[in-house]
Amino acid sequence: MRFTYAETMTDPTYYVPLAQAAEAAGYTSMVLADSIAYPRDSDSTYPYTPDGSREFLEDKPFVETFVLAAALAAATTTLRFTPFVLKLPIRPPVLVAKQAASVAALSGNRLGLGVGISPWPDDFEIFDVPFEKRGKRMDECLDIVRGLTIGGYFEFHGEFYDLPPIKISPVPTEPIPLLIGGHSRPALRRAAQRGDGWMHAGGDPADLDRLLAELTTLRAEYGTREDFEIHVISLDGFTVDGVKRLEDKGVTDVIVGFRDPYGREQDTESLDTKIANLSRFAEHVIARTQ
Repeated sequence: MRFTYAETMTDPTYYVPLAQAAEAAGYTSMVLADSIAYPRDSDSTYPYTPDGSREFLEDKPFVETFVLAAALAAATTTLRFTPFVLKLPIRPPVLVAKQAASVAALSGNRLGLGVGISPWPDDFEIFDVPFEKRGKRMDECLDIVRGLTIGGYFEFHGEFYDLPPIKISPVPTEPIPLLIGGHSRPALRRAAQRGDGWMHAGGDPADLDRLLAELTTLRAEYGTREDFEIHVISLDGFTVDGVKRLEDKGVTDVIVGFRDPYGREQDTESLDTKIANLSRFAEHVIARTQ
């Protein structure tokens, strides 16, 4: 089992020492949140809070995901960084490929590209991208990002994007894992068909077994790679016995955080407290499961 540290919407100056502390404590990776802008007026709902509210995001600091990944990679040597998740179809896919390839090349292949479809029409409107057919657009984006980041000339001719033969440089020496987030049937199918892994977003613990079973069926249908990554948020991840249960279900990566990020108030937890929390978990769980 691999362990991923989650911290978000906190003092931006904390990220470098937190990444360094997580690396020293034995974590494999760190997830990085993605949020572009907060609209003053919106009737959209958030699918991962009980009441659908998104007010907890207002005035919270979000460093741009690739900028943060590059900064943290420069301050560490082994820790992997994974957007959780990058809202891919609102962005130009060639630009995402360039950003991802650059970070992966500079960091020595320490980027796992977690991607998903934003649940909010606002994000698409801000970027002047149609909300309709977003799933099909997402599929084309995935194909373009994968095609460009492996090196060599790549061309693409789809419904939304039409690219002549182009290539980017540098590219990493290993393929960038594309990890698909989302709980819907199309998201699970996309992960099995086009992804190198799936990222669970938390929610009702009772749903996890159902989602894993659906994913297993779809992976058998599409014949996905044996080293397919399954990243999960679960209370089982906080105990040694629970980690074993998750391993038995095929989970490869546990995501753990030590505070509730959904509160409307600003994060007032000190850096020392955060480091103590991640270190305590490493001592009591990570060290006892390796």
